Amino acid sequence: MKLLFVADPLESFKIYKDTTFSMMREAARRGHQLWACTPADLVWVRGARVVARDARAITLTGDAEAWFDVVAEGELALADTDAIVMRKDPPFDSEFFYATHLLGQAEREGAKVFNKPAALRDHPEKLAILEFPQFIAPTLVTRSEQAVRAFHAEHQDIILKPLDGMGGMGIFRVGPDGLNLGSITETLNQGGAQTVMVQKYLPEIAQGDKRVLVINGEPVPFSLARIPQGSEIRGNLAVGGKGVAMPLTDREREIATALGPILAGRGLLLVGLDVIGDCLTEINVTSPTCFQEITQQTGFDVPAMFIDALEAALK
Repeated sequence: MKLLFVADPLESFKIYKDTTFSMMREAARRGHQLWACTPADLVWVRGARVVARDARAITLTGDAEAWFDVVAEGELALADTDAIVMRKDPPFDSEFFYATHLLGQAEREGAKVFNKPAALRDHPEKLAILEFPQFIAPTLVTRSEQAVRAFHAEHQDIILKPLDGMGGMGIFRVGPDGLNLGSITETLNQGGAQTVMVQKYLPEIAQGDKRVLVINGEPVPFSLARIPQGSEIRGNLAVGGKGVAMPLTDREREIATALGPILAGRGLLLVGLDVIGDCLTEINVTSPTCFQEITQQTGFDVPAMFIDALEAALK
């Protein structure tokens, strides 16, 4: 198969932990052709098809530094590939949004895109949990400082975060004393111009913010618990959290089993559910990670499960 990965520049990959790289490595092991481009390479002209103007065909070298060789480069019509894997990292900004529309046009021309562009737009990673209130903690979505203060008065210990953050960026905790609540709210909501999410603080974060991977509706049997270190409240690996793989709990499996078929039916081949304690906190659909950490620690081959699902979806 000819696979096109739409992602960040290859030169920016940290291949010792990068999930997109692990997908590429497994696909190459099976003999599939690897192509790569960035969203900035996508072009459409009336009367023509969507193309990646500077797409690169690559082979993997096995070297830790110069990890790929470019064997061909040029314009590639997206519909001439067997599958497109959209793996651009957040933020989900205007350019990401426009890229999903170009990928949607490529679908109309016959391309097969995973995750489905319309599903990426319909499932913003913070807000997608609102569809499943039975699994989430007390949560508020608002621009209003007054509403935030009322939520804090009710729940006492809260987490505030921007809707477009990633890797733990912009997350604040405010305890019962309410210290700096006004300043934090003003910073996040930009004086009422931006919407923020507020959730009751879950002390189970001390045991880890669990990443539960769901591939074509089926949960990977192990999660990665991202455990905060020192005085940090965030477990994100990007801010120094420790990643520990562990078998799914009954509650994690319940959540994954309930959501998996629904999300897969909407064209989301790969989803990363974030779970703290018994509560679902995010539904990650843009570029879920943790393949390598889970595989290395447990021996369960997550990239193989993903490529199996991708191949099956193309039959």
